[in-house]
Amino acid sequence: MNATAQAYDSLTLNVTQEIHVRASLDATFAAILEEIGPHNAMADGTPMPMKFEPWPGGRWYRDLGNNEGHLWGHVQSIKRPSLVEITGPLFMSYPAINNIQYRLSEADGGTLVKFQHSSLGLIQDIHRKNVSTGWSSLHARVQARAEGK
Repeated sequence: MNATAQAYDSLTLNVTQEIHVRASLDATFAAILEEIGPHNAMADGTPMPMKFEPWPGGRWYRDLGNNEGHLWGHVQSIKRPSLVEITGPLFMSYPAINNIQYRLSEADGGTLVKFQHSSLGLIQDIHRKNVSTGWSSLHARVQARAEGK
C-alpha cells in the first residue's frame, strides 16, 4: 500500500493511497461499502456506528441513535463497481469541506483501488496528523474483507 499526505498550505490537505486487492472489482466495491458503513471502526478497532446510503445524494453519517449523530457527507457520484465519490465535512466539525474518491480498476490478480481525500478549510492539526493513519486502517480492513481474510 502506498500512502501520502501533503499540506499545500494551512488550508488544504490531500491524501492519496493505492490499495492492491486480490479480489474482484465487485467484491472490493462491496467491501468498501461495508467498511465505510455498518462495519466501520476506528484505527484502534472501536466500532463506529456509521450509515451509508449508496445512491446519488445518499447520506454518510454517524448514527448515535435517538435521531442524534454527525453528518459526514453525501454521495456525489456512484458507479458500480468502479467509483464512489463523497463530499461533505467528514469528521471535521468546523469550517471545512472534503471530497473523497474511490476509483477501482482491474489489475493483475485483482483490483487496484485509487483513493483520494482532498480537504479545504480550517484543518485542525490533530486531523492533519492522524488522517493518513485512519484511512490506512480502514483500507486494510477493506482489503481483508474483500480477500476473505
